[in-house]
Amino acid sequence: MGCQLGKLAAAERRSCPQTLSDGPPPQTDPRLPLTAKQKYSMVASWKGISRAMEKTGICMFIKLFEENQELLNMFEKFRQCRTKEEQINSMELAEHANNVMNTLDEGIKTLDDLDNFFEYLHQVGASHRRIPGFKVEYFWKIEAPFLAAVEATLGDRYTPNVENIYKITIKFILQTLIDGYEKTSKPEVTT
Repeated sequence: MGCQLGKLAAAERRSCPQTLSDGPPPQTDPRLPLTAKQKYSMVASWKGISRAMEKTGICMFIKLFEENQELLNMFEKFRQCRTKEEQINSMELAEHANNVMNTLDEGIKTLDDLDNFFEYLHQVGASHRRIPGFKVEYFWKIEAPFLAAVEATLGDRYTPNVENIYKITIKFILQTLIDGYEKTSKPEVTT
């Protein structure tokens, strides 16, 4: 019986050559700062976030305003919401949080197609040039609140490995937004 099982396993390996033990994982686009395994983990854990997008986004913005209260003035629709309770109950803040989370969601969903990833996030970054008083360094201010909100949403699933993957991913997304913002601010030089 052991011989038959061995023959079946060998036949299975021949018919399905792409098993985990058969060599290196598939290559990722060299522009992506994640390994194939990290990208897989990112996309898999993001499913937990996508089920709680609004809640995660509101948490992110509350943490952003706790750390950077001056940024609240940038948001005309909910700048009057000065307390945590007012922010939690603000429909306008919830709407904006949802928009931001949907942007992040779209970015993460396009990690398999970096041309679309860059095109989309460059457009979003460039759109921030229309916001009066917006400064490019404001993009970085969302990093820590984003990570804290993801940790709150994922709970025990937010392991040190997952945290590292999210840190790499949010830095990549934010730098791409910044590149899009700056790309539109520099006039093209023609010769």
